[in-house]
Amino acid sequence: MSDRLTATSKLNNKWNYMILITVIIAAGLSQGLLLPVLSILLEQKGVSSSLNGLNAAALYVGTFAMTLAAERVLGAIGFKKLIAAGLSLVLVALLLFPLLPGIKVWFVLRLFVGIGDSAINYAAQLWVLLMTPAEHRGRNLSLYGMSYGLGFSLGPIGISLLRYGQAAPFLIIAALFVLVLLLVLIKLPDSHPDKVEHGEGQARRFGRSYSLAWYALIPALLYGYMEASLNSNFPVYGLRIGYSTDQIAALLPFAGIGGLLLQLPLGIWSDRYGRKKILIFSGVSGGLAFTLLPLSGNHFLLTLVVLMVAGGLVGSFFSLGLSYAADILPRNLLPAANVVSSFHFSIGSIVGPGIGGLLLEFGWGGGVFVLLGAFYILFGLAGLLFSPRQLN
Repeated sequence: MSDRLTATSKLNNKWNYMILITVIIAAGLSQGLLLPVLSILLEQKGVSSSLNGLNAAALYVGTFAMTLAAERVLGAIGFKKLIAAGLSLVLVALLLFPLLPGIKVWFVLRLFVGIGDSAINYAAQLWVLLMTPAEHRGRNLSLYGMSYGLGFSLGPIGISLLRYGQAAPFLIIAALFVLVLLLVLIKLPDSHPDKVEHGEGQARRFGRSYSLAWYALIPALLYGYMEASLNSNFPVYGLRIGYSTDQIAALLPFAGIGGLLLQLPLGIWSDRYGRKKILIFSGVSGGLAFTLLPLSGNHFLLTLVVLMVAGGLVGSFFSLGLSYAADILPRNLLPAANVVSSFHFSIGSIVGPGIGGLLLEFGWGGGVFVLLGAFYILFGLAGLLFSPRQLN
């Protein structure tokens, strides 16, 4: 009887995991579609590029705002309800975008999308962490990260739907969200995270997470810094060294492609050889690759290879860091650690383009990647000083 219950539990976890993967692909699709489609529509309306970019930032403001409340909301309503609420909020926004085309309204709707996507990501990510046994944590978190990346990469294909009318991309993704929402409501169990210790404040839980697992929480900061820097600074850098816009558009995805190719192998190796060893190896190797990027000059194929290698080596940092945090921390601190990782990602995403922009302004375009590489190398070397205390 005990063996049968264990087998049933494993099967249920497998199905729940597959549903969460479906949810996160849908979330990636929505962000990957909305960013370019809304930018194109605003450009066609004659909105300035600066105002267009400011409007796009609303999504990240919503994401950051939800992160502040995510842990408490999750504790109050549970995983299933928070995921369903996030899906519903994004669904409503998707349906309203073509009906309410004003730029001010779109700013508010993008806030809603950011809040909804943040709720989905926070709850699904933490649930995967908690349900996965330690020996498969790297693999499962890597598959989770790959799924979001896949959805985000496929999202821009929806631009081609604009030929059927401005509402077409939104309606297609909205239909997908309806199906995913029904799947969540019907099939997912109503589960809650472990309760925190009575009387322990949120700030104290954040502090305990830092003191026990600071090395596992830094990767989210570096990942956000890297992703935002590449997307914001590489196009400017590329134009200045002689690449055409078509060449830049062709090169930029290869950092993400490298991440998709190496994410699962790195996750599996982290299960086998240890999370810290893989983080040290990826940080130092990926950092060296980034520092070498300026040496490739305007040689297209060489730049493509270096970008793919660098992006591949550090593209798993967010999921590997969370997996390592789950190895180190007791279960009741994982919600707080998840919040800290989201904070770090947001901070890195905001700071990265600003620092890179200053380096470009002062005429040292290659410094964008030298500094980025140096940060990763320093992180890798810092791993030699980190000795976790196993508490769980």
